[in-house]
Amino acid sequence: MTDASTDTGQPLIAHLLELRNRLLKAMVAIFIVFLCLFYFSRELYTLVAKPLMDAMPEGTNMIATGVASPFLAPFKLTLYLSVFAAMPFILHQAWAFVAPGLYKHEKKLAVPLLASSVLLFYAGAAFAYFVVFPLMFQFFTAIAPEGVAVTTDISSYLDFVLALFLAFGLAFELPIAIVLLVSTGAVTVKKLSSARAYVVVGCFVVGMLLTPPDVVSQTLLAVPMWFLFEMGLLAARLVEKKADQPKVN
Repeated sequence: MTDASTDTGQPLIAHLLELRNRLLKAMVAIFIVFLCLFYFSRELYTLVAKPLMDAMPEGTNMIATGVASPFLAPFKLTLYLSVFAAMPFILHQAWAFVAPGLYKHEKKLAVPLLASSVLLFYAGAAFAYFVVFPLMFQFFTAIAPEGVAVTTDISSYLDFVLALFLAFGLAFELPIAIVLLVSTGAVTVKKLSSARAYVVVGCFVVGMLLTPPDVVSQTLLAVPMWFLFEMGLLAARLVEKKADQPKVN
C-alpha cells in the first residue's frame, strides 16, 4: 500500500494478500502468547476468581457443574487473556495495513489515539478488577437469602467477569470517542460542553446499569467516566484549535 497523497492504486488481490499476511501475523502472536500462558491457566483463573473467593463466606467454594468445565473455563480465560495481551501487536498490524492509505495529518492523529485507546482499555479492566469487583461481590454475597449457599459455577463466573471487563474497558474509551467525534466534525466541543449536565446524569445511569444497586459502586464508575469526559473535552479542544489554525504551504 502507498500513501494516500501519492496512491496510484493497487490491484485488489495485492491488498487482500497483505490483509491475509497481517491477520496471520496477529494470529501467530496470539498463539505464541497462548502457549506461554497455558501452563499457568489454573493459576490465572484463581487470580481472576480471587475477588469473588475473598467475598464468599468461609467454608464455601466455587463449583463446576459441567463435566469439562474444570478444563474449558481456564482454557477460555487463557485464550481471552492471550488476545488481551497481544492487542498492542494486533493494533500495530491493523495500523500497518491502513496507515499507507492515510494522509499525514490523519496519521498524526491516529497514532496517539491508538496508543491511548489500548492504555484506556487496560485501565478500565484494571479498575473493574481492583475496585469494582471486590465491592460488587461483597454486596452479592451479603444479600444472599438465609439458607442459600453461595457456590458460583466457574463457567458462569468467567462469562460474567469477561463481560464486565469488556464493559469497563469500553467505558474508559470515552475520551477517544469524544476526540473522534470532534475531529470528524460530527459535534463541537462547545455543544458537548453545553450538554455536560446530561452527560453527568448519563454517567450515573451507566453506573447504575453496570454495577450493583448501591451508591458506592455506582459512584465508583460514574465519577471516573465524568472525569474521562472532561479529559476528552480537553483533548478535543486541542484538536479543534489545531484544525482551525491556518495551514502554511
